[in-house]
Amino acid sequence: MSQQIGLAIGSFVMALLGTLLLSALSLVVARSGSGARTFRYQTEARALTLLNEWLSPKQRACYERFRYFDVVGSDTGTRYRIHHGTQTNIEELSSTGQHVCKWCFVPDGDLVAGDVMLAQKVALETNERGALSVAHRSFVANGPRRGF
Repeated sequence: MSQQIGLAIGSFVMALLGTLLLSALSLVVARSGSGARTFRYQTEARALTLLNEWLSPKQRACYERFRYFDVVGSDTGTRYRIHHGTQTNIEELSSTGQHVCKWCFVPDGDLVAGDVMLAQKVALETNERGALSVAHRSFVANGPRRGF
């Protein structure tokens, strides 16, 4: 089991390093002014493809339908819901599925949503306490939104 976790983390680190290299290249392209939008779109598409490869069939189906997926923390068994996005996009859920709070932690760098969500998934599933020790916790109301 420990070896499998090590291999999973190693694979993730390699994928993340590749993504970081692509992000650095995107900065060069963005500064040159040509094709920045196209490159960013391609980077987002690759990141979502990688994320989908790491999701279980159940997580993938949920993400495709609702733009979120659930993970279980490695240390406490707590369920978290990772929404599409890059900031404050993690909900902690109670044992009955009710919203408890929101969490925010992201890897360094200008990463696209797919890469951020994959990093969050792996962190919570392999080192929940470590991830939450650097995260920001907030108690944001989770009721229906009202128009102005």
